Amino acid sequence: MRRVSVKFDSRGQFAGHETFPLRLLWLKKAFDAIGSCADVRMFQEHEAIVRFGVGRNMAASMRYWALASGYFTECDRVIGPTELGQAVLADDGLDPYLEQAATIWLVHWHVASTPNMTTTIYYAFNLLSSIEFDPSILREEIFALVEENGWRATRGTLKRDIEVFLRSYVRRGDVLNEDAAEPLLAELAIIREARLGGWYEFVRGPKPSLHDAVFAYALGEFWERSGGATTLTVEQICYAPGSPGSVFKLDEDSVITRLMRLDDLTEGAWLWVDTAGLRQIQRTVSFDPISILPLAYPRRPAQGAVA
Repeated sequence: MRRVSVKFDSRGQFAGHETFPLRLLWLKKAFDAIGSCADVRMFQEHEAIVRFGVGRNMAASMRYWALASGYFTECDRVIGPTELGQAVLADDGLDPYLEQAATIWLVHWHVASTPNMTTTIYYAFNLLSSIEFDPSILREEIFALVEENGWRATRGTLKRDIEVFLRSYVRRGDVLNEDAAEPLLAELAIIREARLGGWYEFVRGPKPSLHDAVFAYALGEFWERSGGATTLTVEQICYAPGSPGSVFKLDEDSVITRLMRLDDLTEGAWLWVDTAGLRQIQRTVSFDPISILPLAYPRRPAQGAVA
């Protein structure tokens, strides 16, 4: 694999998860315990064991993944839900118990689209030059990135971080222990073991469980990170680091198909343009993609309704 040489604006982060992958119920547990806001010490105190039903190291991991998921934010040692976290995880929210694919895709988007907290995952999804990869080669590529950017991280730290990355995304039905229980992101089946010898591969393709509203939400965030230009080209949306195409591992035809549907989805706020060989999406008016996220969730029966 050919390593991509790149400079990062932020510092790399390769720890904080305490070697635990994100588990199914952690985000809801965090939401219920935090309420509107809370001191982050709640994850560090001895009472955290009782509060969250996990050990102290797992409680610290829960805080890390809560922030990495995009459902929570932290400022001056105070943590609270984001607008997205409130919309999804509240008891009357879109998916409080993380039963819908849209919720998991949104977590994946936040984890893999920026390098701020999950540098290894970002690098793997956006900067690896091959669909197949070997963990030891990935480690050496990231170690070169660490040296290039003047960060501090040992090969041992990177090895553990890559192991957590793979345990987070690769479902292993033959492993029956608590450490492998309920890895949330493995539900997406976006990475799988490729062949004997410890190789893995990204599953590239249309992603039927990825709703267009989630794709639009991701595109909106990518658009803002790209400087908020009036237009984005197909090539940018498919292949640029941090783009929906790279993060969701969508093939180009699938991206184009989704872009062509955005006119109806956004009621004309985003338009597909294909003229003189230039394929792009154009923003005509201000539009907040979070407003259409409810479309990605089937309506739940009202309380007391007969199914």
